[in-house]
Amino acid sequence: MTFIRPTLSELIERSRADIESRLPGADTRLRHSLLDVLTRMHGGAAAGVYGYIDFIARQIPFDTAEDEFLARWASIWGIQRKAAVAANGTVRFTGNSGFVVPTGAELTRVDGTVYRTTATAVIADGEAIIAVEAVDGGPGTDAVEGAQLTLSSAITGVNAIATVRAPGLTGGAEEESDADLLGRFLQRVRQPPEGGSRSDYERWARELPEVTQAWVYPGWMGVGTVGVTFVLGGRENIFPTSEDILAMEAHIDALKPVTAELVVFAPTPRPVDMLIRLAPSTTATRNAVLAELADLFVRDSEPGGRLRLSRIREAISLAQGEIYHDLELPSQDPIAGPGEMLTLGEVTWL
Repeated sequence: MTFIRPTLSELIERSRADIESRLPGADTRLRHSLLDVLTRMHGGAAAGVYGYIDFIARQIPFDTAEDEFLARWASIWGIQRKAAVAANGTVRFTGNSGFVVPTGAELTRVDGTVYRTTATAVIADGEAIIAVEAVDGGPGTDAVEGAQLTLSSAITGVNAIATVRAPGLTGGAEEESDADLLGRFLQRVRQPPEGGSRSDYERWARELPEVTQAWVYPGWMGVGTVGVTFVLGGRENIFPTSEDILAMEAHIDALKPVTAELVVFAPTPRPVDMLIRLAPSTTATRNAVLAELADLFVRDSEPGGRLRLSRIREAISLAQGEIYHDLELPSQDPIAGPGEMLTLGEVTWL
């Protein structure tokens, strides 16, 4: 039998009934009376207890657990929450030739974000290029090319300002969300390790930081080969870089059966151009439509997959401010080829 949590009003009424049954003639409904205050206090205290019990009850089944409770459940199966990732890249120091920028030198951005050098460099011809990494993780640690960082402590012979080099400080990512952790955890429970099955490769791929989706293709390049591709949904550009591919290869190579030949590749973007008649055709409404479409492609696209026109129309209709629209192009479901992945192309407004 399902337990129904009593409301605050019901708990107060129970308190009134209890007092009146034990004190004949007592009036607990007399406004601002002592008994009225006591019934409300007791009801409020009981509501807090029921609320805590309700919260604890949700943490007992692991598919409804949250935060540290979900992390603890997942750890029992060997699944660890992915930590936040710090942005990294290179900066340009200037100063007098021959002076050294040491490893661990601290730099601060104007908003207070702190970075540290991860190598030692010597000023030559008035400058030195050195790798840096943010002290904390998260996408907020990314920095654009040309951003200035200031040394927290002076270094003899080295100018205080360092400049971020192309392509900027990148790779910062949030700690894994409850939803993503639960998805990996449920996959592990429902699809136990099988010594190199398709689900094993998918699970291994999703263990890397920032990886949100992965696809596995047995026999991708012939008998004995396994193709793996993936995306990093938290980035502006979700497609993996060459460094991401190398990291994925190294990670899976240490786990896969020795007889399998691994082929890790990045999906090839296939832009889908659109022609939309929108009302009202304001800048705000257009931007809302673009945001909904971009989110749709990230959610629904997969290598070699199809994107239904009905899903595209639905995304446009969900945009804030949209009253009606006509989707002139595409006129049929876009379909990606093998290894291709549909992305939002150029949108033309009518």
